[in-house]
Amino acid sequence: MSAKTVLIADDDSAVRTVLTQALSRAGYSVRSTATATALWRWVSEGQGDAVVTDVVLPDENAFDVLPRIKKLRPNLPVIVMSAKNTIMTAITAAERGAYDYLPKPFDLSQLVQTVGRALEQSARPMPANNNASVENLPIVGRSAAMQEIYRLIARLTQTDLTVMIVGESGTGKELVARALHDYGRRRKGPFVAVNMAAIPRELIESELFGHEKGAFTGATARVAGRFEQAEGGSLFLDEIGDMPLEAQTRLLRVLQQGEYTAVGGNAPIKTNVRIIAATHRDLRQLITQGQFREDLFFRLNVVPLRLPPLRERTEDIPDLVRHFLGRTVKEGLPRKELTGDAIERLKQYRWPGNIRELENLLRRLVAIELEDVIPVNAVDRELTSTPIVQPGDANGTENLNLQEFAEAYLARYFSGFGMQLPPAGLYDRILAEIEPPLLRAALAATSGNQLRAADLLGINRNTLRVKLRDRNIKVIRGL
Repeated sequence: MSAKTVLIADDDSAVRTVLTQALSRAGYSVRSTATATALWRWVSEGQGDAVVTDVVLPDENAFDVLPRIKKLRPNLPVIVMSAKNTIMTAITAAERGAYDYLPKPFDLSQLVQTVGRALEQSARPMPANNNASVENLPIVGRSAAMQEIYRLIARLTQTDLTVMIVGESGTGKELVARALHDYGRRRKGPFVAVNMAAIPRELIESELFGHEKGAFTGATARVAGRFEQAEGGSLFLDEIGDMPLEAQTRLLRVLQQGEYTAVGGNAPIKTNVRIIAATHRDLRQLITQGQFREDLFFRLNVVPLRLPPLRERTEDIPDLVRHFLGRTVKEGLPRKELTGDAIERLKQYRWPGNIRELENLLRRLVAIELEDVIPVNAVDRELTSTPIVQPGDANGTENLNLQEFAEAYLARYFSGFGMQLPPAGLYDRILAEIEPPLLRAALAATSGNQLRAADLLGINRNTLRVKLRDRNIKVIRGL
């Protein structure tokens, strides 16, 4: 049996040499060229079992050649390489029918493995979307961590799989959810986002599933829920970890049966939506604490997607700075730049509020600084809510006492809303964050003895019991 032939197109002779040697050692026959013209001629003649090509070629862009290749030979897998490592490169590669996309510089062994997988199965044609626009998709970064995110998003846009986006507050979870919708199969349908943490517990079921007239006091008319509003499109359930258990049970039933009933209604309503969930919390820990259903977790966690915090991708900060400064110009603010020292200082910061905090910081600097080039001392004045990273400081918060830590957390929380105020009910939401770990710590310290835990906390036993019930905290004796 003759060896499979791989066609290579790249205008860099060094890249062609390295790829030819690696693929030849793997047992493939290789033909390489610097031009799209030669590549198209070989493909037209029926040569090659797989293609590896750079996007930018001297005579034609590979993205323009790809549709012709897929039309002539739909089962010929094409692997695209690019030094322009943006999410749109990955999405465009997927939309034009590429088998896979690899950013430059690439891992040679990974490329050889990708070629092997491509030859084992037919390439999957993917629908085109001519409405894609870099301007409308502000997911920025060329770090290795973001390249993996781009590749996964590109693949998921071609499916209706349920996705669980995990990441700290401010990492861009809703941006990723919008990308999955706007560049996916359901882009012509609605995208509906709902934040579980911003809705009072007693209203969540009505918010999601709607209610009939007379279902409860004040229900003077039928109201459509978010599932109905998202019909045929995507429903983004943000902060899913804050959903109360009773609502989790109803959501699980919807995912299992594909239908629901409105609050106060009897007739089942069929639903056809793609679910995208997100959380900044550890759902597995919530499961062990009895606060999140394990069966619902597995229904939602079909494809997990972890967004890295900004401190894990500080090499993306210069690109993010340029992007956000460009956005402020479009908003009518004057054009500003940062000095090199100022950008280096931003790289040293821990960014507890992640990308959202960076964006708000830059907006403030543009608004208050008079100079066109913003110096490092101006950045220093604004970086006050969380300390600059010091050598050996793993988290940037070890030296804070509890009050300072709470103040830093709240400063970050408020900065995430920019010039707006958070939703009403802030006291109860913050208390709901702080009280459960305090109660669990007291129970752990007293081996689950509620009387001793109540004494430790300085409250009476009945008050403790009510709090444990309200917070859905299970008591295990002999911890």
